[in-house]
Amino acid sequence: MNTIQPLWTEMPLPSLRAEQETAPEKEGSPFSDIFQSAIDAVRTTDAEKTQMEYLMATGQLDNPALLTIASTKAQLSVDLLVQLRNKSMDAYNELMRISL
Repeated sequence: MNTIQPLWTEMPLPSLRAEQETAPEKEGSPFSDIFQSAIDAVRTTDAEKTQMEYLMATGQLDNPALLTIASTKAQLSVDLLVQLRNKSMDAYNELMRISL
């Protein structure tokens, strides 16, 4: 039985400064890690939804509610990614408006 996992459990927490100092070989910022995690969540949930659609179309899916759940998870992960993009663009535009 598939269990529903919240998306925020899949996203990495921002690294602590001490961890960054001890591991300089790790590249990327906390923002890019979170953004990449959101992109990976979209890919994963879309693949799960596609698999459920295939199983439903071929008559192999016993519980049609699983398709609805997979579709909802995919839509929510896309919505989260779009909101992250929108907020980051708003923050970038606000920074560009600051005059020094």
